[in-house]
Amino acid sequence: MAMLEVKGLDTGYGKVTVVHDISFDVKAGQWVSVVGNNGAGKTTLLKAILGLLPINGGTVTFDGKDVTKAAPNRRVAAGMAFVPQGQQSFGQMTVDENLQVVADQYGSEAQSRYDEAVEAFPVLKEFRDRRAGLLSGGQRQQLSIARALITRPKLIILDEPTEGIQPNIVADIQRSIRSMSEDRGIGVVLVEQKVQFAVERADFYYVLAAGRFIAAGKGGPDAVSEAKEAMRV
Repeated sequence: MAMLEVKGLDTGYGKVTVVHDISFDVKAGQWVSVVGNNGAGKTTLLKAILGLLPINGGTVTFDGKDVTKAAPNRRVAAGMAFVPQGQQSFGQMTVDENLQVVADQYGSEAQSRYDEAVEAFPVLKEFRDRRAGLLSGGQRQQLSIARALITRPKLIILDEPTEGIQPNIVADIQRSIRSMSEDRGIGVVLVEQKVQFAVERADFYYVLAAGRFIAAGKGGPDAVSEAKEAMRV
C-alpha cells in the first residue's frame, strides 16, 4: 500500500487552476522527485498535498486515510513533515536550542529523537552552540531537515532543498535523503530544479511543466539526461 497516493489532483489560486490532473504515489521508504523549471507549479502541488491550498478536484490519501479535506495540522499529526524553501530556523537561537525546541514536545522520547536527528547530520553536533543565523546556507538547510526528522515522520516533503547551497553540502544532503528512505523507511517527496540532484538517487521522478506531468520514469544516473531533455520541451 502506498504511503501517499495522489489521484487526479487539481489545485490553484482562487478561480485559476495551476496544477492539472496530477496522479502519483509514494511507498514507505521510497524517494520520488518532481522536477521542473520556475513557474511549473511544483510548490503549488506541494501546498495542496500539505493542505495549504484547497483541492478543486481529485483526492489525496495518506497512510490509508483520505486527507483531501483535512487541515494541515491533521496531516502533520498523521506523520507528514515539510521542509520549505529558505533554510527555516530560528536565527537567534543556537543549533542545540533549535533542535531542543522541537524535541521537548516529545517528553521522555526527547533525547532519543534529538540524537537520531543529529546522527543524520554530524556537523550539527560540531556547531551545536553556534547561533543558527551564523551557519552557512547549507548548514541551515541541514538543521531544517534535522528539525523535521525529530518528528519521526512517515513522509517528508522537501521544497527546493539545494537553493543557495554550496556543492559539497548538496552532496551531503543527497546522501542523507537517500538514507532517510533506505535506512529509516521514510517516504520522500522532493521538488527541485536541479535535475541531477533530484533524479540520480531517486526511485522515481516526474517532470512537471505548466502544471502537468509531461514525463516520468525510474530514477538513477541513467535517467538524468532523459529528465533534462524533457524539461527543455
